[in-house]
Amino acid sequence: MRMPARRIQPGTARGPVLASATPLSLLGGLDRESGEILDEASGLLGERVRDRILVFPHGKGSTAGSYVLYGLKAQGQAPAALVAGEAESVVATGAILSEIPAVDRVQADLFRTGDTAVVNATEGWVELEDIKRRDVVTSFLRYRGRILLLQRSAQVGSFQGHWAAVSGYLEGEEPPLERARVEIFEETGREDARLQGAGHLVLARDREPGVIWAVHPFLFDISSEEVQLDWEHDAYRWVAPEELVQYRTVPKLREVLDSALSDVKEAP
Repeated sequence: MRMPARRIQPGTARGPVLASATPLSLLGGLDRESGEILDEASGLLGERVRDRILVFPHGKGSTAGSYVLYGLKAQGQAPAALVAGEAESVVATGAILSEIPAVDRVQADLFRTGDTAVVNATEGWVELEDIKRRDVVTSFLRYRGRILLLQRSAQVGSFQGHWAAVSGYLEGEEPPLERARVEIFEETGREDARLQGAGHLVLARDREPGVIWAVHPFLFDISSEEVQLDWEHDAYRWVAPEELVQYRTVPKLREVLDSALSDVKEAP
C-alpha cells in the first residue's frame, strides 16, 4: 500500500513503525539522551525511537523540540524517518537540522506500531509493506434531505448490527459508479437513484487485519422512502445527517458522507 506524501527532508528509510495516535511533544515527550518516549498520551510510553519510522498526527510544544531531534541524531539514537499528518515548524525544522528523512500530509491513523514501512522522502511517498488495499463503494440514498441508514445483519462478515450505507466490493477493473448502482438495486430494490455527488477517497483501517480500505463515496437522490431490504440488512432508518452520531456505525461513515456531500452535482 503506497501513499503520496509531501517532501520535507529528502532521504530514504525502511524499518518498523512506531505510531502515536496523538500529537507528539518532542520537548518533554522524548528523552533527549536515549530517545525513549515519555509522553503518556501517545500510548508509546517507554518505547525507543532509534531506527524506527516514527509516525504521528503532528508535533506540539516548544520550538526547542527541534534540537531534541538534532541531539538524538548526533548520539545515534534518532528515528530512521519521520512521517506526520501535518509537520508544523518544530517537526520540519528538527528533521532538516538533523537530516532525518521526513514527509507529511500522510494519513497517520493508517499506521500501526509493528508495521514495516518504506519512506522515500526524496520522491515523496510512503509504503506500508504487507498491507493490501481493497476498494469498496459506499452510496448514500437521500430523500427530502434525510439519509438512508441500513443495519447490518448477523449474516454479513463484519460489523454485524452496525449501521451503514449501501456498500459493496469493487470487482476487478469495474468503474466504481457502476458497482454503486448494482449494490443500490441489490440492497434496496431502487432503480431510480440519481447521482448527486461523488466524493474523494476515504481510507480506513481495522475492518480486517492487513487491509486498508479505499472507500469511494457517492450520494444519490431517490423519489420516495420505500426500500426492499435483502439478506445483508435487518432494518433501515431515514435520518438527518447530523443524527449519525446517535448510531453505532461502521468506521468513518460520517467522514464518507461528508466526502460525498462535498461534491454535490446534478446527475449527468
